[in-house]
Amino acid sequence: MTSKNRHPIIKQMLLNDKKVVISDLSARFGVTEETIRRDLDKFEAEGFITRTYGGAVLNSVQTVSNIPFFKRASEKVEEKKQIAITAAKILRDKHTIFADSSSTVMETVKLLKERNDLTIVSNSAEMSRELFISKVNVVSTGGMLNKQSLSYEGELAESSVRRYNTEAAVISCKGIDMLTGITDTNETQARLKRLMIDQADLVILLADLSKFDKKAFVKLGDFNVVTDIITDQKPSPIWLDFFTKLGISVHYPQVTIS
Repeated sequence: MTSKNRHPIIKQMLLNDKKVVISDLSARFGVTEETIRRDLDKFEAEGFITRTYGGAVLNSVQTVSNIPFFKRASEKVEEKKQIAITAAKILRDKHTIFADSSSTVMETVKLLKERNDLTIVSNSAEMSRELFISKVNVVSTGGMLNKQSLSYEGELAESSVRRYNTEAAVISCKGIDMLTGITDTNETQARLKRLMIDQADLVILLADLSKFDKKAFVKLGDFNVVTDIITDQKPSPIWLDFFTKLGISVHYPQVTIS
């Protein structure tokens, strides 16, 4: 079996079992242990795994991009709802927005369904379904459907985003770190989010507090691209000072600091 065919199977095994053993993989695929080590070296360079003695373990931050949308939507539900309520208030006077395919942004969109003065451009297939019965004008990017994330990807989706200019882009991420910036786990989705950022007047980042001081595999951008950050509870004084110095407005339930 070629590496092209072998790699997806090994990755799926890692997603299922969270770890693999080199000798087991060697026997299963009929290749040398040295070949398997090269496979795992590649995965480690991608940030997908961490090598261990005799095998490898899945990096927990990497699993997020491979979890099906509905499973992600069922996690941290209260935090997402808190963020969504705040985001909906900020978007009251916005009439055109980009919305990414994250479950947190979806919670926000659910609160905007009665807006007949709003147009949402999104690469989320699930968002189109959610807004099918609503007053909102919906523009779908189209593209290659990722059945795990229920989102559109690829050149067609990217070309569609470039056609529009919006008042705001509402996006999420997997981690924010003062030195590294804003990070995500999926390069394809990150490219689309960067385009949304470039085409929007305001960039509103939704990130619950568990994503603070975390780094994911793909660099999404530096903090200078963000105008507003919405989280589910008050960040630490160090983070608040950091955002203040950058001129980023920080929003969390009941409180806004600019």
